[in-house]
Amino acid sequence: GVQLVESGGDLIQPGGSLRLSCAASGFTFSSAYMSWVRQAPGKGLEVVASIDGRGTSTYYLNSVKGRFTISRDNAKNTLYLRLNGLKTEDTAMYYCKYVARDIRGQGTQVTVSS
Repeated sequence: GVQLVESGGDLIQPGGSLRLSCAASGFTFSSAYMSWVRQAPGKGLEVVASIDGRGTSTYYLNSVKGRFTISRDNAKNTLYLRLNGLKTEDTAMYYCKYVARDIRGQGTQVTVSS
């Protein structure tokens, strides 16, 4: 079956950087449209960034444009999210999502605090 395993979350100070990874298996990753979504405490899920199978088309939530970068390595079946210039409002559980099947992993926690 489909498996998505996120890693890379941490407690980090405002202005810091992180790279999240998502190891995918159980489907044809290279043709899959993928997203990173997040859920802050007491709030709903929001799509942070998305990328097509070839990595040639991307989408970003307005509030993260210029700070976050989504990428993928199809040879490694891995999705990435680079987070720069982190703000306290970026604190959330981050999930990678296989959009076609609406499946998410278990998530990785990002906490931005001084």
